[in-house]
Amino acid sequence: MLRYLSVLALLLVAILPASAQDTRYVSDEVFVVLHTGPGKEYRWAAKLTPGTRMEVADLSADGKWAQVTTSRGTSGWVGTEFLTAEPTAQVKLPAAEARAEQLAAKNAELTGQVKTLQAEKLDLLNKVNSTDSELGDVSQELANLKQISGNAVQLDADNRRLVEESENLRSEVEMLKAENMRLQDKLGSEDFLNGALAVLLGVFITLVVPRLWPKRRKSSSWA
Repeated sequence: MLRYLSVLALLLVAILPASAQDTRYVSDEVFVVLHTGPGKEYRWAAKLTPGTRMEVADLSADGKWAQVTTSRGTSGWVGTEFLTAEPTAQVKLPAAEARAEQLAAKNAELTGQVKTLQAEKLDLLNKVNSTDSELGDVSQELANLKQISGNAVQLDADNRRLVEESENLRSEVEMLKAENMRLQDKLGSEDFLNGALAVLLGVFITLVVPRLWPKRRKSSSWA
């Protein structure tokens, strides 16, 4: 299995130009020794852990060794069978964990936003219901005002009619008062005349009537 991986790595590395920069990672299975030259006989420059990221600068003539520079700036040669083009699990796991933390934080943020939006929606629904209720009240008030306005027109007409009738009745009352005073004056004059006639009649009876009857002669004692 390791041989097949090595051959595949060699093929991938071999198709690159010698001067091209290519990113590779140390495979998960082993620790890799970084040599100062393209062979195990060269001294160790560093010990690379699985998942170490590096840039490939050149390949040896047989394609078994790659000249690399790590992300920390350490340069040397490493066997191409220990390199892989994809990040290893040790590289992916922290990135995945970091991504998971980011997604969890984003999810919490979105959850908070959803709750806020739900609260705003509920508040808006309450405002809409309140507005509908107020609109109903205003519509009812408007209907009442229209009814009152219609009644006011009728009341104004009735008021004008009653004022006119009141004026007519007042005129009739004044006429009746004048007629009453005239009658009272007339009655007063007739009473005065009747009283005067009664007095004259009394005087007439007292003075005249006795004269109309003949006086009886007194009988003579000598008769």
